[in-house]
Amino acid sequence: MLNYWLAWKHIPVFVRNEKTAPVKISIVVPARNEEKKIDTLLQDLQAQAYPKDLFEIIIVDDHSSDATAEIVKSFPGIKLVQLSGLAINSYKKKAIETGIMVAEKDWIVTTDADCRVGSKWLGNIAGFIEEKKPVFVAAPVMLNCNHSLLQIFQAIDFMVLQGVTGAAIHKKMHSMGNGANLAYERKAFLDVKGFTGIDHIASGDDMLLMHKIERQFPGKTAYLKSKEAIVSTEPMKTWKSFLNQRIRWASKARQFEDKQVYAVLMLVYFFNLLFPVLIIAGFYNYFYWQLLGGFWIGKTLSEWPLVYSTASFFDKQKFLKYFFFFQPLHIAYTILSGFLGQLGRYEWKGRRVK
Repeated sequence: MLNYWLAWKHIPVFVRNEKTAPVKISIVVPARNEEKKIDTLLQDLQAQAYPKDLFEIIIVDDHSSDATAEIVKSFPGIKLVQLSGLAINSYKKKAIETGIMVAEKDWIVTTDADCRVGSKWLGNIAGFIEEKKPVFVAAPVMLNCNHSLLQIFQAIDFMVLQGVTGAAIHKKMHSMGNGANLAYERKAFLDVKGFTGIDHIASGDDMLLMHKIERQFPGKTAYLKSKEAIVSTEPMKTWKSFLNQRIRWASKARQFEDKQVYAVLMLVYFFNLLFPVLIIAGFYNYFYWQLLGGFWIGKTLSEWPLVYSTASFFDKQKFLKYFFFFQPLHIAYTILSGFLGQLGRYEWKGRRVK
């Protein structure tokens, strides 16, 4: 964690040069039953302070049973593509792939239908691409939240994951990214044959694709650290939906060809598993409860620098007072979601997924 913190601190904050050459971008957004949120995203996308002729917006409707498609049709100049008649395990990958196949620009930028973006979002991505010459870009994602226990916990956990993501990419440690804010060359996607080979896995449209591209284009993956490039999204509203989300994320763990990621996940999982083991052992010898307390404090202290740094970047410092007390909850959810994720089934977007 200290290594991640030092790496995060050394990522230079990107400042866009307004005079950079234009980058042609296709924004691809998979959407399923997002009638309550998609109109605000579409307004954000159409309000981008970036030349209108340099980007297009493609919404791929994934079998929505609500008014998602009708809302998209009400916005002029937006391409709507609809999936139909498919019986597959990874609808999101298929939606993204379908959008890319009809895309007409050189770069693909993906986000989710329930997200919000600032007016300078696309311009910063384009400026970063032109200056750094990557083929794959991961950019920051932030959770909006109220003052409920569940949402504050998610916000802290999520921003730490973002810090690890930025650090891992910057120092070339391993592949991490979030599909709510990614950019990659359309040509690079086609060169690695898109999601072929990982299309049977329900999740992984971000990290698994990222690893495929990084493997074929080593050193060409970059992290865009800029507040103007942040994408914000909503947290899960219930503990059940939160756990389902994290089970979905954990379900792809065994599919990582990047063994460094797998090693980190195993280290984190078994370290957290040590806590309930020490609780049980403490009934036989009080020393193990003392050891438990020491590990709790040590875990908090080792994580604190990265937590504080990412909270400062995402302007979430007001939630830091809860961090120490969230440790038991973080340990419990890590163990539970990690275990259930390997059983291979969960519910997401109204579907039972294997």
